[in-house]
Amino acid sequence: MLILGGILVLGIFGVGVYNSLIRRRNRVDQAFSSIEVQLTQRYDLIPKLVETVKQYMGHERTVLEDIVRLRQKAVSATDPSQKIAADNELTRAMGQLNVTLENYPQLKASDTFVQLQRSLNEVEEQLAAARRSYNASVMEYNTAVQTFPNSLIAGSMDFGTRTMFVADDKKRGDVDMRGLFQA
Repeated sequence: MLILGGILVLGIFGVGVYNSLIRRRNRVDQAFSSIEVQLTQRYDLIPKLVETVKQYMGHERTVLEDIVRLRQKAVSATDPSQKIAADNELTRAMGQLNVTLENYPQLKASDTFVQLQRSLNEVEEQLAAARRSYNASVMEYNTAVQTFPNSLIAGSMDFGTRTMFVADDKKRGDVDMRGLFQA
């Protein structure tokens, strides 16, 4: 009778841990879905921005072509780690475009461009918030998967850790201030 009670308690504990892991994993999936919604808005705005910029910047085609190529790469990424890498590349290219745009005051005065840029900035802010939420969910989930005794159940039920959304090395490095002021 005592053994049966112990087995019952362990079973109830195991089900509780399993359900907790499922809830956390679903929160991670939901948080990543929020990132994908923001990325989709970003991907929708980029062609409009590129088309507007093309009208003003005929000889800067390589920057624009890179952005279009990287956008397509990001759209076609299938798993979170591919999407993270593609998004980091696209973010870097968009930063390069913003630096290039400084040489076109007539473009910066265009109402269409200004509105598109505002919309893109709003999406970028929402994307940053979605990334923070995702990373918080991933940290909570990974901690639950890796800590004892949850790790026993997580390992036997194929609950693997998830990848955090991290900035690429160029974003984490020091800013070259001399490069910013040399034009």
